Amino acid sequence: MGTIGATLLRAGRRFVSSLPALFGVLVFTFLLMRVLPGDPAVFFASGPNAGKEEIEVIRRQLGLDKPLPNQLAIYLYDVGRGNLGRSMMTGQAVAKDLKERLPASLELTLTALLIALVSAVPLGVLAALRPGSLVDHSVRLFCSLGVCVPTFVSGLLLIYVFYYLLGFAPDPTGRIDIFATLPPQRTGFLIIDFLLAGDLEGWWAAARQLMLPALTMALFVIAPLARITRASMLVSLGSDFVRTARSVGLSWWRIVVTYALRNALLPVITIAGIVFSTMLGANVLVEKVFSWPGVASYALDALLVSDYAPVQGFVLLMATIFVIVNLVVDVLYGIADPRATVA
Repeated sequence: MGTIGATLLRAGRRFVSSLPALFGVLVFTFLLMRVLPGDPAVFFASGPNAGKEEIEVIRRQLGLDKPLPNQLAIYLYDVGRGNLGRSMMTGQAVAKDLKERLPASLELTLTALLIALVSAVPLGVLAALRPGSLVDHSVRLFCSLGVCVPTFVSGLLLIYVFYYLLGFAPDPTGRIDIFATLPPQRTGFLIIDFLLAGDLEGWWAAARQLMLPALTMALFVIAPLARITRASMLVSLGSDFVRTARSVGLSWWRIVVTYALRNALLPVITIAGIVFSTMLGANVLVEKVFSWPGVASYALDALLVSDYAPVQGFVLLMATIFVIVNLVVDVLYGIADPRATVA
């Protein structure tokens, strides 16, 4: 109980210390959107041929006619009330748009991270057990290829092979076939909602749609996870407690799994949290290639038309998720290694 309490207290201090950073993100994003080229009033007033009166009406609706400090003060006040503004692109509240699209991004990112961890940890362990061998060089080559190939290239290659040539994958146009019946929305995760509804056929259809984009993202993040696993395993295998375990006659696989791997997973937990936050915000190319209705593609579409509110809401959402993920990593790290709570 003492260890858990110390871990939660440490996470609470980290959360309080992150509040100024979130405020800085709010102000920086607001100012950045105002200095970018393009006038949203001109775009939403039916293009550059619109009359000055029409443009001025749009500017007043968006609050762009006020001085910049006043705009910032109004924006911070609205955010404090939970109002992220209204998207001119969709005509809906930004908070509602993000709420509708966030489950799609989370479902894709969590699935990709799970695939990456299931693949990277065994690869890193195998490479560490045989350093300098053909297995080690093969793992490092695979990791290098995964990092070097951009996600949109690997995504297009997977579509070409598994959809066009082999016909195994479904049409890469979103989360589910447009003619499929959606389950009652409970979690927003289609593969979970289909299971809760008892629709196995729908679950299989959603899982098939999810596989290619998730695999595309996983290929890109397997490399850092496998590398940190390999490096951590090499350190653990060369430590005193492993040599002691070998001297008392414990089996090699017990030493590897129970002693070396458990200690090697601590840095992997940290890297996995960073990778998850990065994937969630940087999967815009994957969402575009596979027509996935996530928050990243939503923010990009808004940025292209100078729709300020969705971009600002997206950046704030990503910063908040990054803080939450770091807190979760702190808690998991403290549970895995109680010594980490001593600070």
